[in-house]
Amino acid sequence: MAIVLGPNRYGKAETRLVRVFKDGDTHRLADLNVSVALSGDLAATHLTGDNSGVLPTDTMKNTVYAFAKQHGVGEPEAFGLLLARHFVETQPQVHAAKVAIEAFAWERLGPHSFQRKGGFTRTALINVSEAGTQVVSGISGLVLLNSTASEFHGYPHDKYTTLKETTDRVLATAVDAKWRHLFDKSDWADSFAGATKALTDAFVNTYSYSLQQTLFSMGSRVLESRPEIAEVRLALPNKHHYLVDLAPFGLENDNEVFIAGDRPYGLIEGTVTRDDVAPAGPEWYL
Repeated sequence: MAIVLGPNRYGKAETRLVRVFKDGDTHRLADLNVSVALSGDLAATHLTGDNSGVLPTDTMKNTVYAFAKQHGVGEPEAFGLLLARHFVETQPQVHAAKVAIEAFAWERLGPHSFQRKGGFTRTALINVSEAGTQVVSGISGLVLLNSTASEFHGYPHDKYTTLKETTDRVLATAVDAKWRHLFDKSDWADSFAGATKALTDAFVNTYSYSLQQTLFSMGSRVLESRPEIAEVRLALPNKHHYLVDLAPFGLENDNEVFIAGDRPYGLIEGTVTRDDVAPAGPEWYL
């Protein structure tokens, strides 16, 4: 039996970057969490400890900060592409670079005062390799709730089933969505805003018989409205809301008073894709 080295990569994770843009007395703010991972001809460092091809992760961190000063920070997809291409083009032993970015939004309170927005986190995942470039945008922590227009019934029952069927329930989730772009050039801001609107519009306007049905509706709405997007992957935790038993107090509970469950929770995951696009690269799964 031979023991061999399998796929590997290394990098600097979660470099926190805040960039202030000073336009006179009025400032702008970019707040990012940047992770870089490189792969390529790196077997020697694993097998013999030869570090001649290992760009220090500290250098990756410094590059993030230097590029923020030299090139500014625009849309996270554009900044990620800039970084990933730099590492592949300047390091001959590096064959692929992955840059993952979380972008945190701030709301302006004054010329130089801001308040952190907590509604969601914008994400971008950039892969640049010899096989090509793949851009994946996304959103996480987008909490949505419908207080009605949701049912759940007709499911299998066995001796362990205690859940009661219902024709009126609260449907709530915290959306984790990622969508793969067809090209590496786009109006990233407009695309993100449009995809987010499509997700929320579909959630609002879908009468749901299952969270799976809602997932497909949300992904479909994105693809119908955004021709630049090839496929959407969604992970929707079912944020359960349980009716409180008010009978001991002589009160009826007509779907009005709930316990918001924390865990465990159902987790619904799925992909909605166009049937005429090339499959994603393997980086999509990592």
